[in-house]
Amino acid sequence: MSADHCGHDGAGNDGGCHCGASSTTVVAGARRVALAGSPNAGKTSIYNTLTGLRAKTGNYPGVTVARSQGSCSTANGTVTIEDLPGAYSLEPISPDERIVRDVLTGQHQQVESPDALIVVIDATTLRRGMTFVAEALGLGLPTCLAVTMTDELTRREGRLDVEALGQALGVPAVRVLGHRGLGIPELREHLDQIATWPRTPIAPPTDPGELASWTDSILAAADYASPVADRTTSAIDRVLLHPVAGTAVFFAVMYTFFQAIFTWAAPFQDAIEGVFGALSEAIHGWLDASAPLLAGLLADGIVGGVGAVLVFLPQIIIMFLIIAVLEGVGYMSRAAFLMDRVMSKAGLEGRAFVALLSSFACAIPGIMATRTLPSARDRLATMLSAPLMTCSARLPVYVIMISLLVDSDARIGPFGARGTVMFALYLLGACSAMVAAWVVKRLTDRDGVLLPFYMEMPPYRLPRPRAVALMVWDACKGFIKKASTIITLTTIVLWVLLNAPMRSEADFAAHCAADAECAAVSAAVEDPSSSRVMGEDGAPITEAEELEALLEAHRTSYTMDNSWAASIGRALEPVFEPLGFEWRINVAVVSSLAARETFVATLGQIAAAEDPEEPTSHLATMTYQEDTITNKAGDQLFNPATLAAILVFFVYALQCMATAGAMRRETGTWKWPLIAYGYMFVTAWVMAALARAIVAALL
Repeated sequence: MSADHCGHDGAGNDGGCHCGASSTTVVAGARRVALAGSPNAGKTSIYNTLTGLRAKTGNYPGVTVARSQGSCSTANGTVTIEDLPGAYSLEPISPDERIVRDVLTGQHQQVESPDALIVVIDATTLRRGMTFVAEALGLGLPTCLAVTMTDELTRREGRLDVEALGQALGVPAVRVLGHRGLGIPELREHLDQIATWPRTPIAPPTDPGELASWTDSILAAADYASPVADRTTSAIDRVLLHPVAGTAVFFAVMYTFFQAIFTWAAPFQDAIEGVFGALSEAIHGWLDASAPLLAGLLADGIVGGVGAVLVFLPQIIIMFLIIAVLEGVGYMSRAAFLMDRVMSKAGLEGRAFVALLSSFACAIPGIMATRTLPSARDRLATMLSAPLMTCSARLPVYVIMISLLVDSDARIGPFGARGTVMFALYLLGACSAMVAAWVVKRLTDRDGVLLPFYMEMPPYRLPRPRAVALMVWDACKGFIKKASTIITLTTIVLWVLLNAPMRSEADFAAHCAADAECAAVSAAVEDPSSSRVMGEDGAPITEAEELEALLEAHRTSYTMDNSWAASIGRALEPVFEPLGFEWRINVAVVSSLAARETFVATLGQIAAAEDPEEPTSHLATMTYQEDTITNKAGDQLFNPATLAAILVFFVYALQCMATAGAMRRETGTWKWPLIAYGYMFVTAWVMAALARAIVAALL
């Protein structure tokens, strides 16, 4: 790792640790120091600065609670820093807090207790945090106190003598602003002298009354004055936390969010599509004569498939940019507070909303976030409903299907119709998740009691550009990584399935002779001047190049119609035909089991093979090849009823093996992932059939 990734103190000096040779190395035998504190106290900022983001991430043995370790080189050797999960108390009510207690007390069977402890505490909530400080000091470990948010304390007219606080507690105390690197050099000096850190000779009291008196005396010795309420925050919260006005603002924010995804991204999306279209044409131009099979694989398989997914990168950027800004401003915790009332109707509490909100990015972190829930039944209900929240992987499917369904100029009042449909799909997913959670709770925990919901409400502040940029970059990196690995491999397999078994020129000639349209095109290629192939304007097509392209499209269609993929798709027609799907859509649905985005990649690959210049536009011209129970041969394939069925199917279907794997790790059994697959597929099929019937009846 380069030095650019090390922590800095904000003045150009080294922020406390020197980068090692490996980005994941944790030195065996090094002294181990644990970072402990409540959520949002600034613990992870200190960890990132101390380790220079050189973290080794894994799980604690026997559980799936994340474990983060990093190395920090000091004057006296390397120290291993371990960032423990956030905890409000060492009397655990969740898996995260249980891990913190077990590791710090040495009760964990496979992880030794640390050599020393850094307790991170927020100066603006110091009185409340003293309970955790007392419990930590009672462990008898060498301890250092890192006090954060002191700048916020001062701004809100509070005060604290950090040095006096340390003296009153009998441990070293350091003022630290991790995100700016302030106090990190001083903390490094203390890490050089872990052996000299004192252990509390007399443990703080545990009796509530005695603990309150002890807290008062410590804070008095530290000249602590609590901060006043932030006037700006209080004024805004009177609106945003109001049951009516706050809910209205929440829906307005979400509605604007989805409008932006369509309107802001359109020009960038067109540019990316143009680049991939030109690249596909160039590959065909280079290789068609010498290696047509390789040209098809590269241009139609990889570029056509992966390009059909990457064209949605602007929407991903915009989506996570808005989420990062809302989170950085402090709005997300307000949204969780508002939704606590809604969650209670489903038998859940506000912490579950945080997990479900995480699922807007991806269901996997949403499922992992259920670890903060105290109740095992609440965790199960949330895990089984989280995949119904509309994740970013559904976005490419929604965008391309909505683009085919709704004209770009269509409006509902002053708002774009495409953004409105997108908002409706996200709202449908969220409401369905609530219903699913309610059903699971009714079946598994009829007499359950809701625990009180506790969450920090940070003051409103401007989001840090670096934090926003990192969140957007992580999302884009994950999206591109998936496109370059899972989706690329899937598109290669699909290209093979769509082109095998290989057909000879004689096979195609026999097919073409038996097909009147293909025969007319073939004859026109031989003699363009006598062409009877009619163009869209009703006039005969006589240009040799255009006729060659039409004949090649017939050859491609013949190959695909007789491919292994077509056989798979037709085998599934008894299941999906009532939804209006035919074999090409069926193959795309099956491919999306690897990753939802491959639905778009598959359709893009098929369209690129038939029309490499305008693959997306070609989807609108596809027709049914045979009569079905819902349509006649020659009808538009992506008609409004079928598009509605596809959209609703993807609202409900669990088309993600990675999500099933995460659910398996969290529950410790395949029982619940299989139940999730089963109930979501049945729900998806029934709701898609219902949507198709309603739209078909209205048109």
